[in-house]
Amino acid sequence: MTCVACRPGEPTVSDEESREYLRQIPEWRITHETDIPHLERTFTFPDFASALAFTDRVGALAEQQGHHPALLTEWGRVTVSWWTHAIGGLHRNDFILAAQTDTLYQERT
Repeated sequence: MTCVACRPGEPTVSDEESREYLRQIPEWRITHETDIPHLERTFTFPDFASALAFTDRVGALAEQQGHHPALLTEWGRVTVSWWTHAIGGLHRNDFILAAQTDTLYQERT
């Protein structure tokens, strides 16, 4: 699936939709560190170079889809947070891109 443009005023996903989507990406969680929920997962790597390479791949995906996450790259790990800025919450797109991020992680070399 691909990300579709989301405009201000579109609805966020319901709690029921969130639960269903999370079943499909079980290693992700919804965080509420701000007033806006985020979909977040931390990926682990053997070193900084591998973590940075993954960050670059996620960045390329974000540019391709026109939807950009928060990325925190540290030695041996990358934390990815997806949410939709335009609607101030979670949209179906965030779950699609989380699944695509999982695929990038599985395909890493």
